[in-house]
Amino acid sequence: MELMRNDFNLEMQDRMDRAKAEVKKIKGFYSHVLVYVVINLMIVVINIQDLEPGESYFQFQNFFTLTFWGLGLLVHGLSVFLPNWVLGKNWEERKIKKFMEQDKYRSK
Repeated sequence: MELMRNDFNLEMQDRMDRAKAEVKKIKGFYSHVLVYVVINLMIVVINIQDLEPGESYFQFQNFFTLTFWGLGLLVHGLSVFLPNWVLGKNWEERKIKKFMEQDKYRSK
């Protein structure tokens, strides 16, 4: 009976740890989005102030940071919300098991 209770507690702790890790990843993504928006708004304001009279805002250099950082943000979002899309389902668990097996043979 005690063994079953310990197994249950370990399983619950493992689930809690995984849930906390997921929340941390989501929080990190939202922080990234906030910084992206604030910094890019600042860049837009600076770029508008630097325009010559009659000059168009729609120039490549005004969208460089927005575009390439946006692509990085997209990849970050995909890794948080669609982790199985790139690496497949249970990739992390398979890697952990693989490394544990390798470590078991090294320690002998």
